[in-house]
Amino acid sequence: MCDIYTSADPIHYEQRTRSMRIHGVVTSIRLENLCWDILARIAAKDQMTTNQLIGKLYDEIVERRGGVDNLSSFLRVSCMRYLSYVAEQQEKDHLMLKQPAVAGSDGSDGSDGSDGTVKAPAQDEACSTGGGGELVASAAEAARRPAASLHRFEGKRTRQA
Repeated sequence: MCDIYTSADPIHYEQRTRSMRIHGVVTSIRLENLCWDILARIAAKDQMTTNQLIGKLYDEIVERRGGVDNLSSFLRVSCMRYLSYVAEQQEKDHLMLKQPAVAGSDGSDGSDGSDGTVKAPAQDEACSTGGGGELVASAAEAARRPAASLHRFEGKRTRQA
């Protein structure tokens, strides 16, 4: 059951520290290599460097919350939320493909004729697709999406809708 997790290459969970400037202040960020890879992927999709992405996310969390106590943890959660968003979109796309055919207004049954599944509609042009065909929103959009789980912020537990 846990093979997908336990067979991960140890290089993925090794931590790496990078220094960067945010508004002229040098800060060090220590993250697992996999998180750095995910941030780089998000940044590339948004046509930014990883440092630009981190600066943008930092600015947005400061604007929204007034600050961030632990930037490294915020970035890890942003990576997880991004992956969760991508997985949710893939699940929705997969379910759309398995829906039974619905009669179309042109008299056709709406299927592709092979196995009774409905063809997926064209993707929204406001989103981009990655190499694997997944639907991806901008990093800022993915990070802003509220989660339906408990979040810890400034010592208080709150539920976001």
